[in-house]
Formats: sequence, structure tokens, C-alpha cells
Amino acid sequence: MTNTLQYILEAALLTSSEPLSLDRLQNLFEENAAPSKAELKAALHALNASCFERSYFVKEVASGYCLQVKEQYTTWVARLSMEKPARYSRALLETLVIIAYRQPVTRAEIEDIRGVAVSSQIIKNLLEREWVRVVGHREIPGRPSLYATTAAFLDYFNLKTLSELPPLLDLHPLPLNMPLAESLEAALRSAAC
Repeated sequence: MTNTLQYILEAALLTSSEPLSLDRLQNLFEENAAPSKAELKAALHALNASCFERSYFVKEVASGYCLQVKEQYTTWVARLSMEKPARYSRALLETLVIIAYRQPVTRAEIEDIRGVAVSSQIIKNLLEREWVRVVGHREIPGRPSLYATTAAFLDYFNLKTLSELPPLLDLHPLPLNMPLAESLEAALRSAAC
């Protein structure tokens, strides 16, 4: 069953458009025939080892497991996409980075750090993308919302936990030929690679 389990997991990961948790992987099987989480992890580890000479590997992110193309093949795979890669404003990325590193944080605290007002549209965009969420309210007058990152944020930036974020010192010095927003996104993306 070991090879069969690996093939089942590989097929599920290949066809899924999102990471699959161990619970979701267990749900692939009849209740009385479902492998344990330990067996699933062992099969995923074996599957990853068998991918050594392939163009992809098994990656664990915050919300589960997925198959990911190895970095050296992304140039060719990117040419398949008809969509242009998303471009994020400097203000949005700065706001996201502040939330990621200082969470939970209020909008006023973000504005203090950035030195400028944070547009309502930026907060709205981050909430709509489900990269941040309101996790509570500060117990001060006005009870401002506290923002923190989500599993969707971790998944997008290919991270399993916030501890995989690059240290803030690694963000400086920024490459002179790269705008700040791209530098911040590149730093976040490099955390998992």
C-alpha cells in the first residue's frame, strides 16, 4: 500500500488548486481505510524523496501540502500564464510587511511606523485577499482593530510559519536597481526558497 498511497497523494496534490491538509488527505479514503496522519506524513516524505530527479517537489505550507515547481524551471512555467504577475504598490507592501513583523498591530501604529496615513483601500485590499484579518481590538478609546496575517498570507509567500520570514536586517541594504515594493516582495518570497 505504501507505493499506492504515494501515488494517491501525488494524484491528489497534482489536481488540487490549493494546499491540502492532512485532514483533507485523510478524507480521500473510506473512514475504515484511512491512513493515520503519521502514515500520510511518511508517504509525503517518501513522495518528496522520489521527486529528486523531477521538476517539482512536495512543499508544506501553512494550510497543508502542495506540489511546487523547482525554482530552476519557473521561467518556463511562467510563460504558460496568460496573466501578468500581480504588481503591488509600495504602500500596500510596506503595510503588509509592518503587519507581518509587528502583529497584532493597529492602523495608527502602522501609520506611525510608515510616517504617512494608510489608505482605507489598502486595508480593504489586504482583507479581501485574505492576507490579513482583524484579530481583536485594542483596549483604548475608540477600540481600534488589531490586524494580523493569515494562513493565506503564509501560503502565498510560500511559508509554513511566521518564523520563516527573513530577519528585518536582511531587508537592508535594498538593491539600488529594484524599487522598494519589489524588494520587500522579493525578500518575503525568498524566505521559503
